Amino acid sequence: MTTENGIRLSYNDFGDGPPVLLLTGTGAPSSVWDLYQVPALRAAGFRVITMDNRGIPPSDDGAGGFTIEDLVADVAALIDYLDAMPCRVIGTSMGSYIAQELALACPELVDSVLLMAACGKSSLVQRVLAEGEAKLIEQGTELPPGFLAAIRAMHNLGPATLADDDLTGDWLDLFEAAGPWGPGVRAQLLLSALPDRLEAYRAIKVPCHVVSFEHDLVAPPAAGLELASAIPGATFRTVPGCGHFGYLENPEAVNRELIRFLRTESRETLGETA
Repeated sequence: MTTENGIRLSYNDFGDGPPVLLLTGTGAPSSVWDLYQVPALRAAGFRVITMDNRGIPPSDDGAGGFTIEDLVADVAALIDYLDAMPCRVIGTSMGSYIAQELALACPELVDSVLLMAACGKSSLVQRVLAEGEAKLIEQGTELPPGFLAAIRAMHNLGPATLADDDLTGDWLDLFEAAGPWGPGVRAQLLLSALPDRLEAYRAIKVPCHVVSFEHDLVAPPAAGLELASAIPGATFRTVPGCGHFGYLENPEAVNRELIRFLRTESRETLGETA
């Protein structure tokens, strides 16, 4: 689709049922959901929508830069275009940031929100790392592909995965095949390090559930609990044994959590309330 502002957005719309929109993290295409989350949610009876955020081709490459407000507007336009209101929204990492801001700015579009690998403010080291990666892209610096893949693996995977050389080798091949990031991802990186939005999120009114991953270095469980504590009525859970890419490392546990939240009528049944 093309928005009223001329932004081209690539999306996939699978099946019928209550609509669920999945939002990816920094640098990730919508296809990351296809192996595990799309089939599980379809089997559970949901209409599943995935999209490539601005900055990820074939959506607009965003080379001229963009803001979090732009990404929220993109998602709102897609929900409206697909007549998917009110939509259940699931995000991970930067996708959670978009979902949080969408729930705050456009609550009429949203039925509920599940936030994975999420926080209400980024740590200093995460901000410095994101800014540094963005600078490398701006300068055209190309790191050795194997080295870059190893950095991404250590940054995003849990210790059990990293201790398994065969499994880690598969991940390294995947990261290396993805190649270097372009200017659109540079703009995403500059947004992925959140300012302190905790006070603003106290105004979110839609049902929210925060899911952290036990060994996540980017958005650790303490940051997820802090976020859930700021959102009125939000619930919180930690999925054990995985890192920032927990939805790919431990998909069975994550999918159970997603479906449990989406199906529940009373959020008190989710367990711990922040």
